[in-house]
Amino acid sequence: MIDACNRFNDLSFPTLPTLFLEFHGTESGVKEQVQQTEDITRQNGGSDFTWARDQKESNKLWTARHNALYAALALRPGCRGYSTDVCVPVSKLPQIIVDTKEDLLTSRLTGPIAGHVGDGNFHCIMVLDLSDKQEVRKVKEFTDRLASLTLVTRVNIGRALALNGTCTGEHGIGIGKRMLLQEEIGDVGIRAMKQIKATFDPQNLMNPGKVV
Repeated sequence: MIDACNRFNDLSFPTLPTLFLEFHGTESGVKEQVQQTEDITRQNGGSDFTWARDQKESNKLWTARHNALYAALALRPGCRGYSTDVCVPVSKLPQIIVDTKEDLLTSRLTGPIAGHVGDGNFHCIMVLDLSDKQEVRKVKEFTDRLASLTLVTRVNIGRALALNGTCTGEHGIGIGKRMLLQEEIGDVGIRAMKQIKATFDPQNLMNPGKVV
């Protein structure tokens, strides 16, 4: 993802796993937070700090995040993007990201990873050729493995439900992840949600045709 952002935005971030942080507060409070964060990061092998001192510098740093989708699409001109995501406890996030990256490499798929890691949510921005049916099938299989407990077939691949997470943080729950939602919350959960839906929307005017 960082490599794609560098190319697309003419940036020069080191091509390494990268964490963007934003601090708010008084000048002295922010300075203290920055110092504590840098100390903790260095203790855990982090490096290459870049701190924004004003809004112009901050906007430049955040450009990578804001243009992530377009940067990913630029890796394969003419292809389309499909964003999928899961959410796991923050303590499990490193494990599932490492496993997901291994799966992407093994599957030979293009899927830069970005996320709102403070709440355990991350995205794979899948870039694929929709005319290639085999690639479309591989992407579908990959996204199912990413979320599903029952579809985990390789010992070293942990997935969201297996790590006490959820099959989605934002994307696909109404249609693309119907079966995964069923697996996650079960028949009782689905029935309860449908009853709540029927109470507030008896004519099924909101999101008709979706799960609830």
